[in-house]
Amino acid sequence: METIETVIIGGGQAGLATARELVDSGHECVVLERNAAIGDGWRQQYDSLRLYSSARHDSLPGMRFPGDPRSFPGKDEVAAYLQSYAARFGLPVRLGVRVERLAAGPDGDGFVVTTDRGSIACHNVVVATGTFGRAPHVPDVATTLDPEILQLHSSEYRRPSQLREGPVLVVGASHSGCDIAYELAQSRPTVLVGRDCGQIPVRWDTAAVHVVFPILLFAWRHVLTRRTPIGRRMMAEIRHHGGPMLRVKRADLAARGVERHVERVTGVTDGRPTLDDGTVLDVANVVWATGFEQHFDWIDLPVLDDDGWPREYRGVSTDVPGLFFCGLAFQYAFASMVLPGVGRDAAFVANHIVSRSATATTTRPGVEAAAG
Repeated sequence: METIETVIIGGGQAGLATARELVDSGHECVVLERNAAIGDGWRQQYDSLRLYSSARHDSLPGMRFPGDPRSFPGKDEVAAYLQSYAARFGLPVRLGVRVERLAAGPDGDGFVVTTDRGSIACHNVVVATGTFGRAPHVPDVATTLDPEILQLHSSEYRRPSQLREGPVLVVGASHSGCDIAYELAQSRPTVLVGRDCGQIPVRWDTAAVHVVFPILLFAWRHVLTRRTPIGRRMMAEIRHHGGPMLRVKRADLAARGVERHVERVTGVTDGRPTLDDGTVLDVANVVWATGFEQHFDWIDLPVLDDDGWPREYRGVSTDVPGLFFCGLAFQYAFASMVLPGVGRDAAFVANHIVSRSATATTTRPGVEAAAG
């Protein structure tokens, strides 16, 4: 069995930033990425997706994000940046590798990572598989809708031309649901349902955003953290209900004619989605912008809390020494789930790994004798 000091599972921005920190420290690691190319996780998003932070704030440690610092990069620009980042630092990424199981090593020593390409023994593991998880969450009611209604999860949505002619219902009013509803309303009647998650007051289509955003970013990094009461309240809200409206505002949706309901889809009437106030929506399409689920059932270790999220603080497992996470929503702060916050989290995790490995090296059998 191959042995590597640290295995990083996931080659997105969190995994790559952690790998860069480890490589820079002379620490052996490998990044396992299930996609065929670095950045594919971004390429697979809807076409109109743009970052909410300008390029001046989107750099990972050691490499500036290219282009106009005041621009808001699109998904393909982010993907290209991540590819360039991995190439520039010679990061040890293995593509097209699907991790099937993570378990304790023999006699509880380290870990065994089982993949579709074989197994790897390691002393440390970093799980960097996504901010909110990768498994699309779709309510059970979806299975009882009229089969003539086209249904897509937001992870499958790319552009309006995918949908059938006729009205569309977007379920979920966090920032992605608002973005999609706003785009679809240009070409068809659109209904948006779901609780109001609030909105950031600054407008992204004005120069003011470049003045206000650094202030927001400071709050996201240093105020809304797991150390503050307001941050801990926000953490529960973000992890379980989604983030606030950002680029698209309530007024934008209203101006484009989006029909807005804060009720939830709780039933079906004659095959049509029905809200909990009894409103029946006659639509030809449904886009479920209902988020993702953290599925860690492939981790055969006692790490999960009752809500399905791992027990950790700042990415360090509280139960299993040597197990780390990076890229989680609110890993430390609100900023953890955006590019401007990834670098700090990755450095914190990497520093713990390097320190732990240095301690372990001096206590492994034969090391003291060799040193003498």
